[in-house]
Amino acid sequence: MIKLPDKAALLRQAQPGRAHWPARPADLTPEPAAPGEESVWDYPRPPVIRPAGASVRIEFGGEIIAHSDRAVKVCETAGAPVYYIPPDDIAMEFMEPRSHAISVCEWKGAAIYYDIVAGGRRAHEAAFSYPDPFDDLDEGYAAIAGWLGFYAGRVDAAWLGEERARPQDGGLYAGWVTSNIKGPIKGGPGTGHW
Repeated sequence: MIKLPDKAALLRQAQPGRAHWPARPADLTPEPAAPGEESVWDYPRPPVIRPAGASVRIEFGGEIIAHSDRAVKVCETAGAPVYYIPPDDIAMEFMEPRSHAISVCEWKGAAIYYDIVAGGRRAHEAAFSYPDPFDDLDEGYAAIAGWLGFYAGRVDAAWLGEERARPQDGGLYAGWVTSNIKGPIKGGPGTGHW
């Protein structure tokens, strides 16, 4: 199993990043959100966990890798929602942990990564998990401990209900863009300061 960095040390390192998140750029105008739509500029920072609102399905290599009615979404200012699926709703036999891949979120802590191997194909670092999320805030991140998030752009299809999600621009973030999400959404060129 992957050895995670010291949680207390990571949390200390996260504090400056948490304190310096800028407000919405003055020259940015959010797209209007109609009833039933969500603006990423109405999402808070630190991020919050909400029900997914629909079933979630992941397809890769001719297999259904995950299907869940219990998924949740993590919503953070300027980003498309990131969906997390409980491991009981994932065909874990297709998931291969990456022994060397770790990243750190200033809100949720250390993440580990998984390849998906199915149908004679491999999707490199297509999923990730927070095995031991930070718990210093009152946001309930412990609820997603061990749950997996999937990059929509690294699988054959990511579905929210009957809608196929598009990946958030830029490849860094794992947000799923659907028709009810209004931006502009960070990730593309020139959005690094959001």
